[in-house]
Amino acid sequence: MKETIKWVKNRMPASEDRQLRVMSLDHVAKARAFHNSFPQYSITPLARLDGMAEHLGLGGLFVKDESYRFGLNAFKVLGGSFAMARYIAQQMGRDVSEMTYDYLTSEAFRKEFGQATFFTATDGNHGRGVAWAANKLGQKAVVHMPKGSSRSRYDNIAKEGAKVTIEEVNYDDCVRMAAAEAAGTEHGVVVQDTAWEGYEEIPAWIMQGYGTMASEAAEQLRQLSVNRPTHVFVQAGVGSLAGAVVGYFVNRFPNDPPKFVVMEAGAADCLYQGALAGDGASRTVGGDLQTIMAGLACGEPNIISWDILRNHVSAFVSCPDWVSAKGMRMLGAPVKGDPRVISGESGAVGMGLIAALMEDGEYRELREAIGLDRFSKVLMFSTEGDTDPAKYRRILWDGEYPTV
Repeated sequence: MKETIKWVKNRMPASEDRQLRVMSLDHVAKARAFHNSFPQYSITPLARLDGMAEHLGLGGLFVKDESYRFGLNAFKVLGGSFAMARYIAQQMGRDVSEMTYDYLTSEAFRKEFGQATFFTATDGNHGRGVAWAANKLGQKAVVHMPKGSSRSRYDNIAKEGAKVTIEEVNYDDCVRMAAAEAAGTEHGVVVQDTAWEGYEEIPAWIMQGYGTMASEAAEQLRQLSVNRPTHVFVQAGVGSLAGAVVGYFVNRFPNDPPKFVVMEAGAADCLYQGALAGDGASRTVGGDLQTIMAGLACGEPNIISWDILRNHVSAFVSCPDWVSAKGMRMLGAPVKGDPRVISGESGAVGMGLIAALMEDGEYRELREAIGLDRFSKVLMFSTEGDTDPAKYRRILWDGEYPTV
């Protein structure tokens, strides 16, 4: 018997929405200009799945494919790299617009700034991005991974020259470990995309870095004569990506924003639990947080993102692992004529959920609550490729986590 998808419509009281300005169009433009200065930068594809849209009964389905990002197979590098640039600019009393790739890799910069050590916790993609950026910019990186982390993800981080460990604790405890080590290290700084009281500046910068992806997608849609998506599906771990995407699109379309659906792994559904409680306060989820969606296995929400999400999201959804596996198979074996999207466990949950909503009568109430129909133009984000290749093959080739 397969587990049921759980969902709740957002009925939380609105806050003063002070965090929405974190994702202002000006902030995102600065992040995008920074990323554009990298020789490795190119706009990642927006896959137009016309065949799948017709099959499911949608007006359009568009998938932002982050498997091409900087050759790192995931979007996370956008956040960590921009936060590092903002931190360096702040330390030097300069504006981030001066922190181009050419300057940050120059001899003049090394003499002026020297070296910092960037500490982080990760399931894989964020740590790889921080390690890659540190390596490119001549900085140091220390990366801690939670128990159960994939060896291939560990190896990809180690290849970038970072000091990397797999610990016997969960993700949230790894965050605390990284923060404590950074505090005890000269020129040490923690670069984490989860915010807590007293640690909010760097997570805000990371979110702005993620805005590059949302900004690209909005422009790509317009080139396809879609002025704005009617629905945006975005996954969440701590919620930084979700808050960044929602915040960007609300700022871009303040008078008529899309409907937003936030999806989490059932084992780590802290945002869903907060929405279920309905009082506006965030909730945490403890334990081992075991799920195939390793990038979403986070039990403590980013308080900046939570404030954006509680004000603007239509529904919060808690997804069993089969939802993501179904999405991986659908994107990996597309309808004839559609492009193939290689999407990993944390990237494909949107595809699995959209299919369940359109095909399964059990979820008709949610489908109708968000107005998902044949006129809908839906945007989702495949945030990673096959970052764990063996796992990807077991799901696609061997049928792990079946739908029935």
